[in-house]
Amino acid sequence: MLPSYLKKRIPKTHNVSRLREALNDPSIHTVCESLKCPNIGECFSKNTLTFMILGDVCTRNCAFCGCEKGMPLPVDPDEPEKILESVRKLKLNYVVITSVTRDDLPDGGASHFSKAIRALHSKGIAVEVLIPDFLGNPEALNVVVRAKPEVINHNVETVPRLYPDVRPQADYKRSLNLLLRVKEANPAIYTKSGIMVGLGETDEEVFSVLRDLKGVGCDIVTLGQYLPPSKTHQKAERFVEPESFLHYERVGYKMGFLKVFSGPFVRSSYKAEEILCFQNNQKDY
Repeated sequence: MLPSYLKKRIPKTHNVSRLREALNDPSIHTVCESLKCPNIGECFSKNTLTFMILGDVCTRNCAFCGCEKGMPLPVDPDEPEKILESVRKLKLNYVVITSVTRDDLPDGGASHFSKAIRALHSKGIAVEVLIPDFLGNPEALNVVVRAKPEVINHNVETVPRLYPDVRPQADYKRSLNLLLRVKEANPAIYTKSGIMVGLGETDEEVFSVLRDLKGVGCDIVTLGQYLPPSKTHQKAERFVEPESFLHYERVGYKMGFLKVFSGPFVRSSYKAEEILCFQNNQKDY
């Protein structure tokens, strides 16, 4: 049974349907819907959402993720322009784009990310991307870096000890290396990563991950409670108290992170647009 602080009101149907009607395109996918985000009501009511490109079927089988697994459909070459049109309808000035993992594609979908970033930048829209690891392919990562999104996010998701059970097709050091490569290639791009708690990790392991992220120059971190998307997914081993999330936040700021989002319902793109507050300090590319 969930503790009281993890219970959220069912989102108002009209908030969800209103935004979906505004998009007016069933081929446009959002993480909010596909991954059953608990913040969907709050975010949709504020005209905030995270676009998911490259389809909604993932080639990996992470134990925590609610995304459909299997063989994805071919990439829609018109998707970047469709997203741009949706963004213009919603009058957004900051957009978060993520994707399923596409290990079936030679570049993991990096060129598609680049096209989406450039399409939005052409209209003066700031972009944050949450990218997969591209199987460690440095050139694929460079394709995204050269498009110069304002933020590149890549989640480590959990502590390294739990990777075999939680992220069996991923590699902790590979994820850290990706974040390091971004900073080395373009220090002006903010880097971001996140971790779920409640999967069986200890607090000291959480702090160790934060130290590792700081060590590769990560600017922004998110910490949130893992909640299974269904009864068949990895179960939560513990429910972290709100006070502990405040402690994680304090520790993160003491380590020197630019921004720490920490709370039971924090997710990768939670209040992501707040990064605009730092744009005046951004160096020229």
